[in-house]
Amino acid sequence: MRLTPLAVLVLTLWSPATAMAVPMPQAPPAVATPAPALTDEQIAQFLQNAKILKTKGIGTGVTGAARATLSDGTLTHDAQIQKIDEKKAEFNAGKIREFNFEDSWRFNVAAYRVDRLIGLRMVPVTVPRTWRSERAAFTWWIDDVMMDEGTRVKSQQQPPDSGIWNEQMQMVRLFDQLIANTDRNAGNLLIGKNWEVWAIDHTRAFRTQNTLPPTANITRCDRQVLAGLKTLNRDVLKREIGDFVSDFQINALLARRDQIVALIEKAGPAGVFDRRR
Repeated sequence: MRLTPLAVLVLTLWSPATAMAVPMPQAPPAVATPAPALTDEQIAQFLQNAKILKTKGIGTGVTGAARATLSDGTLTHDAQIQKIDEKKAEFNAGKIREFNFEDSWRFNVAAYRVDRLIGLRMVPVTVPRTWRSERAAFTWWIDDVMMDEGTRVKSQQQPPDSGIWNEQMQMVRLFDQLIANTDRNAGNLLIGKNWEVWAIDHTRAFRTQNTLPPTANITRCDRQVLAGLKTLNRDVLKREIGDFVSDFQINALLARRDQIVALIEKAGPAGVFDRRR
């Protein structure tokens, strides 16, 4: 059978060799959509209501903290759980001696709320919740943690910007003096992948001393945090943290706040900076 010129052309175009040589059109690559950033309120709702899938001991610290995986059907994320709630007339640990000692999950919730009241934003979202028939603090587990401060010091790693780092550490010191945190250690300062600092574990805070210790070392403060400190008053604190601390603890915090503000104002313009992280 003789083929017409048109048939010859069609067969040539659709021959196996030609088909192999002609690239097929490719679908555009899928673009991953990052998860939307959650607000503090959304995180708090998740921590309060998400189902607990599993828990395990953390293995560090002395408060028996656990790590839990939570899910609300859409989001799955971890949280730290602390339910310690101890009181002792006298506490002795080596050279440390303290009367009317308290070690409580309640202070984790109060620390978070004070952090947000003054605009510090260095304490992860923390909510009260019942776990295994007991009240406890559920704290959002920080992702992308490179190390804690203890590991950084041991490995002699230096932050890429010492100025930003010093600002963050100055604010941690100020916050610890404000809430009278007696248990700040290198293991409860977490360092994120961008060298942002997170302050966790405040179960031994909110002591009732009205004065700052001589070693307070408060010299500078972020401008917005200073404004936040000045807005604190008894009514606000009673409303926000009154379920977790006593009136004596609130009064002591306000007395320490007054001294912190006085120190910063005495330093003049050099005592105030605009935080870069």
